[in-house]
Amino acid sequence: MKRTLDVQRSEFSNQKFLATPVAGLIVWTIIGIVGVFFSDVVAVWSIFIGTGSIVYLGLFLSKFTGENFLDRNKPKNEFDTLFLFTAGQAILVYSIAIPFFLVDYSSLPMTVGILTGLMWLSFSWIIKHWSGIFHTLMRIVVVLSLWYLMPGYRFTAIPFGIVLIYAITLLILRNRFKTRVKTSQQQLVQSKHNFKHY
Repeated sequence: MKRTLDVQRSEFSNQKFLATPVAGLIVWTIIGIVGVFFSDVVAVWSIFIGTGSIVYLGLFLSKFTGENFLDRNKPKNEFDTLFLFTAGQAILVYSIAIPFFLVDYSSLPMTVGILTGLMWLSFSWIIKHWSGIFHTLMRIVVVLSLWYLMPGYRFTAIPFGIVLIYAITLLILRNRFKTRVKTSQQQLVQSKHNFKHY
């Protein structure tokens, strides 16, 4: 029997959503460290390779966070597909970042930092929670500000700014998941209580 979109959306929203942001945090931390200790050429490659590998690292980490994105036994969920499309959209925006990069290579942390963060906006709508809106808007404000305020440190300041936003977002998502679990448990207890009295 085919499940409704409302049911699938509820199932999707009940996930932890930790693996992908942890992957993003790890990769942007590495990019920032590379920016500190290596040349700008190496830093450029770390952005291209690193951001392109976030999805794969997220798939790997999902086995340890209990999400297991590659579990073939899970029922198909249309919102998983939608999320993959938003991730694909983030990758396609390199078509904007690369021409700017060819004119001014220091634009890369800004363009990639902002454009790959836009997928969080759709994520926020899917799960009906403000965490994705917060992540997207903070990334835009922080990345753009650092690009203008610290022109000599764009390959370090911007990555570490994104890391900070990921860390805050992870705390928000963790608290969201705990609240959902607690609410579900309370509803279960209440329903059992109501059943006994019935």
